[in-house]
Amino acid sequence: MSADTAAAAVSLRPRLVNFIRGRVSSAEDAEDIAQEVFYQLARMDSISRPVEHVSAWLYRVARNQIINWRKKKREEPYPEYYDEDDDMFREFADILFCNESTPESEYLRSLVWDEIEAALAELPAEQREIFEQTEFLGLPVKDIAEAEGVPVNTLLSRKHYAVVRLRKRLSDLYEDIVAI
Repeated sequence: MSADTAAAAVSLRPRLVNFIRGRVSSAEDAEDIAQEVFYQLARMDSISRPVEHVSAWLYRVARNQIINWRKKKREEPYPEYYDEDDDMFREFADILFCNESTPESEYLRSLVWDEIEAALAELPAEQREIFEQTEFLGLPVKDIAEAEGVPVNTLLSRKHYAVVRLRKRLSDLYEDIVAI
């Protein structure tokens, strides 16, 4: 980076960070974006493409980085339709995946698996498939949607209905297990 470009960039840094800070949610994010802007400036000089109007270039790159940052912030995981802390699912998971190997735990494990298999068999095929793919195979809903050509929201809706039906179908078993 030329000395003039470096000096201009250093003098503009506080104002640029304030500009970014006014458009993002935290000072840490503003610093990260500013760092990326200055990294790109250094890269431009290293590939022999000097920046003529440093100030305008920095602000334009900062705006683009803010836009990219906002897009990334929107790319959050898809919402789950049930609470992962839900007692019924947690206790079933404890039974199904515990390392304990007593006759009682083995019996409970086989009972719960049998009931889950029966409950899954009662679901409509589309609901059963999305539930099994996401919960048993761990596939992301987005990947399934792309592979099947089905909108993500449709798959999430199917999974929601599957969870509601499974919860209702397995609630008696859950009550019996809790009573033990």
